[in-house]
Amino acid sequence: MKFSFKNDYSEGCHPQILESLLRNNLDQQAGYGDDEYSQKAKSLIKNKIENQNSEVYFVSGGTQANLIVISSILRPYQCVISAATGHILNNETGAIEATGHKILSIEKEDGKLNPSDIIPVLESHKNIPHQVMPKLVYISNSTELGTIYTKKELENLSRFCKENNLYLFMDGARLGHALTSEISDLTLKDIAELTDVFYLGGTKNGALLGEAIVINNKDLQQDFAFNIKQKGALLAKGRLLGIQFLELMQNDLYFNLAKNANQQAMKIKNALSERGVQFLSDTHTNQIFPILTDRMIEVLSEKFEFYVWKKVDENLSAIRLITSWNTQNEAIEEFIETFTGEL
Repeated sequence: MKFSFKNDYSEGCHPQILESLLRNNLDQQAGYGDDEYSQKAKSLIKNKIENQNSEVYFVSGGTQANLIVISSILRPYQCVISAATGHILNNETGAIEATGHKILSIEKEDGKLNPSDIIPVLESHKNIPHQVMPKLVYISNSTELGTIYTKKELENLSRFCKENNLYLFMDGARLGHALTSEISDLTLKDIAELTDVFYLGGTKNGALLGEAIVINNKDLQQDFAFNIKQKGALLAKGRLLGIQFLELMQNDLYFNLAKNANQQAMKIKNALSERGVQFLSDTHTNQIFPILTDRMIEVLSEKFEFYVWKKVDENLSAIRLITSWNTQNEAIEEFIETFTGEL
C-alpha cells in the first residue's frame, strides 16, 4: 500500500481522543452542545485567546464553517473578497455563491491578502446600488499554499478592514500549523484581537472531525446559533465535538500535533533543498510544493500518493506534499531515500 502525502486527514484521530470518546460513551449528557464537555472545551478556548467575551461554536467541517459564518454575516447584496487560491473559491462547490453571495477574487502567488490588494476592488465597486457591496475579507492561515501571515501583516490588514468598514474572517482549517510554524510570530490571542471571526480546525489536526468557530465581534454574535441550526449543523449529540476539542485543548495537544506535522514536512523540504530542488512557495508549515521533473514524479508515484499541483514547464511540475500529526519518520526517510536514489 502506498503511503499518502495527499492530505492531513487520512488517519482517524489521535488515540487520546478515541479513548476519551469511548471512556465517556455511556455518560448521559444534554444535547445540542449544552453538554459539560463542550462547555469545558469552550472555556479552555476562551482562556487560550484571553477573551471571555468571544463566543465559541462547534461544527463538523471547514466548508460548513465557512458557509455558516459568511452567510450569517452578509446581507443579500453584500459580497466577500478572497485570494484566488481561497478554499471557498475553488474547493467548496459554490457553497458561498449558493447562498446568494458573490466572491470577488484576487490573484496572489503567495495566497495572502494585504491592503494594497483590496483597494482596487473597493475602488471598482462604487457604482451604488448597481454593484454588489464588498463587506467581508476572507483569508486562510495557513493558506492553501502553505504560507502564513506575520503579526505585522495581520495587524495591517485588520486595521485596513476596520477603517473601511469590512469584516475580517480567518479560515483556520490549518491554524495550528500556522501558529506552530518555526517562523510564526502570531499567537491565538493576537488572532482573536485582530479578526472578527476565525475558527480552529480539528479535522486536519488530529480530530475525527470538527471545527471551533470563534466570534470575537459582539455585533456578529447575536442569533448566530439560529444560523447553525438552520444550515443543519447543530448536532444533537454535540458532545462528540466537545469531547474532541476538550482533549485537543488540554495540555496543548492541538499545538503539539500541528508542530509534529510541520517538523516532518520540513525534513523533506530541507533534504530536497540541499539537492537543489526549487519550491513553488516558501512554506514553513505541513504543506510543501517541490518542483520536480516529470520522471521523478513518476518514480515517486510508485511508492507514494500526492497531488501534482501545477505544471511549471514542459518537463517540470510542482507537487503538493502534506504531512499529518501522525506522519512517522519511516515514511519521511523512505521518501527522501527514493528521491536521492534516482539522482
